[in-house]
Formats: sequence, structure tokens, C-alpha cells
Amino acid sequence: MKETRWLDATEQAAWRAFLSTTHLLERRIEEQLKSAAGLTHPQFEILARLSEAPERRMRMTELARDVVVSKSALTYQITQLEKSGLVKRTTCPDDERGVLAVLTEAGLRRLEQVVPGHVDVVRAFLIDHLTREELQVMTTAMRRTETALRES
Repeated sequence: MKETRWLDATEQAAWRAFLSTTHLLERRIEEQLKSAAGLTHPQFEILARLSEAPERRMRMTELARDVVVSKSALTYQITQLEKSGLVKRTTCPDDERGVLAVLTEAGLRRLEQVVPGHVDVVRAFLIDHLTREELQVMTTAMRRTETALRES
């Protein structure tokens, strides 16, 4: 049986700071997106990813991976966005079994409406509190952690 490596004081402080900060920031982002555009954070992320994709479309499996949600959670969110006319689904031209999510013009307009406020929240509660060096360290650390999680 593997022995547990308990967190020391420095590790515990880092973990708790990460946890409370991510929860608080997520809450602020959700509040801003809901009040500005009636969107959840996952819905915003879906619209943002689609807006950056070639022809504003992505395979559902790729979108689920990028947004870091299960396929069923993505299907639910896409259904909600489809009901609002912000996204539509279509079959993949080179694979009839594949499904594409496509950002509509209305979806692009909604995204353009909400992005300035979203950036303001991210900047006010995260980016503007860190130096360039701290941002680079954070990026390196989070990418390393993301890689480990995706590979496990």
C-alpha cells in the first residue's frame, strides 16, 4: 500500500489559495455572463471556441475536449444554445456519423455583446493583480498540470 504524502504548510497554502480563488473568480464570471447575456460560463466558452474555429464550426467531440466537459454535458449545453438560436448542429461533410456545432450570426452577436464585460472581470479580478512574470509562471504551471491531467 502506497503511503500518503501529506501536504506541507507551503503546499497546503498554495492548494487552498488556488481553490478559493478559482471558486470566487468562477462565481464573478458566472454573474457577469448571466446578467450581460443570459449565458452560463460553459455556454460562453462554447461560443468563444466556435468563434475561433475555422468557419466557426467544430466537431462535437473536439469541442467537448477543448471546453473540458463530458459529451453528454456538451450535448445539453448545445441543445440550450440551439434553442436560443446561438448555435446549430449539422452533420460532418466527411463523416456522416460526426456532428458539427456551428456558431450562428446571432451567436456571434451575443458573444460580441458579452466579451468586453467578461474581459473586464477577468482583468479586474485576476490579470491586473499579477506581474508579467507571475502570469508567465502561472501559465507554465497550469499548462504542466493540464498536461498531466489530460495524460492520466
